[in-house]
Amino acid sequence: MVAFEDRIDALGTLRASESVSLTASVTETISALNFDDGDRVTAGKVLAEMTSAEEHAQLEEAHALVEEAERQYRRVQSLASQGTAAKSLLDERRREYDTARARLIGIESRLSDRLIRAPFDGVVGLRNISIGALVEPGDLITTLDNDATMKLDLSVPSLFLSSLTPGLDVSATTRAYSEREFAGRVHSIDSRVDPVTRSLVVRVLLPNREGLLKPGMLMQVSLRKDPRHSLVIPETALMPAGREQFVFVAVPVATLYKVEKRRIRIGSRRPGEVEVTEGLSEGDLVITHGALRVRPGQTVAVRAIDKGEQPLSELIGNPDKAAGASGRSE
Repeated sequence: MVAFEDRIDALGTLRASESVSLTASVTETISALNFDDGDRVTAGKVLAEMTSAEEHAQLEEAHALVEEAERQYRRVQSLASQGTAAKSLLDERRREYDTARARLIGIESRLSDRLIRAPFDGVVGLRNISIGALVEPGDLITTLDNDATMKLDLSVPSLFLSSLTPGLDVSATTRAYSEREFAGRVHSIDSRVDPVTRSLVVRVLLPNREGLLKPGMLMQVSLRKDPRHSLVIPETALMPAGREQFVFVAVPVATLYKVEKRRIRIGSRRPGEVEVTEGLSEGDLVITHGALRVRPGQTVAVRAIDKGEQPLSELIGNPDKAAGASGRSE
């Protein structure tokens, strides 16, 4: 029995869990830049400022108008409560107060448009502007990625739909770090299957505590399910007949072995090996080499027993280790 698990292999491109291009929303001159390329920033940090002297002057004026409008409204409100001011005058002062407040809010909004803030924690990209540059709406200032956790969208054949569940363990590799394996989990599964490719998108989340993973990297992913211990034989031992699978087993008879044909049921596969769910027991000698030269009932000599520890050619070439059918059932 060997450790075995179901695997689905797929390719995907990394994306940050949150990503945004920070652009200007007004036509104005850049007056300050508060970040360098690749800085890590927190949500709310002001990254860029635009010239706003006129708006600040208007803001001070608006504050003064609001204070005066409120004072007039409170005065008339007090008189109206004593019956010495008409209700129409009170309504007029209320409208003036509301208008002044609305104008103040509008100016504050225009000032806010001149500040580029980080909407979330993350790492900024390259700076695309300089202080003094005139920017227009839509001009790119920089990018911001939250790379604490990376998203990886995979296109998986719908054939594997029954094997896909949120929380499924995933291992991912990339050529950039060929000796590293990154662990993650399936986060969500698309609700629709593509009618053309008959595949669906599976979203995987990969923790990125060391910051090694970058948006745009190509990842090779193995989705793992149902770890278990199973009987495993080499694919070369299979003798298909229609929809059924058979193997030849070397059964001990006195000092020799007799060939027996067994019908088996196979489970999952992995490169070079196949899982056997029925028809074999642990320790059975399955003929893996020379199976085409034997027949059921034939007496054979086992030349070597392959336990997966070294190449069969070495076993055959070493008389001390050669036991006489090559094969194994683990």
